[in-house]
Amino acid sequence: MPKFRYVLVILMTCCVSTLIAQEVAVLSLHWNSNVIESQKQVIQKLIDGMVNVEGGTFMMGATSELCVDANDLDKPAHLVMLSNYMISKTEVTQELWKAVMGHNPSRFKDDNMPVEKVSWDDCQEFIKKLNSLTGLNFRLPTEAEWEYAARGGNKSKGYKYSGSNDIDSVAWYDGNSSSMTHAVATKSPNELGIYDMSGNVSEWCSDYCDYYRNSSYTNPQGPLSGYERVVRGCNWRSDIRLCRVSSRAGVMPFKKVNNLGLRLAL
Repeated sequence: MPKFRYVLVILMTCCVSTLIAQEVAVLSLHWNSNVIESQKQVIQKLIDGMVNVEGGTFMMGATSELCVDANDLDKPAHLVMLSNYMISKTEVTQELWKAVMGHNPSRFKDDNMPVEKVSWDDCQEFIKKLNSLTGLNFRLPTEAEWEYAARGGNKSKGYKYSGSNDIDSVAWYDGNSSSMTHAVATKSPNELGIYDMSGNVSEWCSDYCDYYRNSSYTNPQGPLSGYERVVRGCNWRSDIRLCRVSSRAGVMPFKKVNNLGLRLAL
């Protein structure tokens, strides 16, 4: 790496340290008076399962260990700086979706399986209702936040898949899924204790989808406009080549399919 790149990384890391020092993760939970006890118990499991992700810098996209399987949408690898945030340990389950929305749209039904057949627009309505019930500010992760967490954040060991180079230990994909979703957190977690960021269902992110630019970013939010929203993570139908942590796709926000769900951020 050229000398100036080392200097840039050092400077950006110092900036991250400043941002971290200014941030304190405080959850100001204020239950809505209309929340019933059964809802509260399910939602509390989500809150208790949020993982603190310490901000930092990382190379996002088609890094060297992924280049064999990477495609043009993964390129170029570029430097990203993120502040602290929280992300859910598991994909949103059908139990949680039902507790908030009152119905279950999923094809493969089980309370402990990830909810699927939900559009990006459905997810916004779910999040709006969840925030109304809790007084918190849940949201979809940005794709930069998603990839940083999938890579293991500042504990990353540089794996090709989220948590391992052995895909069968961390992911439900077309090689082992028996053509269906599975209960969340039944494979091994990654370095941050997060499950199923490779496999089970793919996950909506907040960003519009577009090609990357060859420049550095701080807390990127994606393009200002577009048609498709970013989808991250492979799923039970995915070929092994699509299970790399840099894999990304664009999907129209009204799309509802049985291999696409969501994970929450704060």
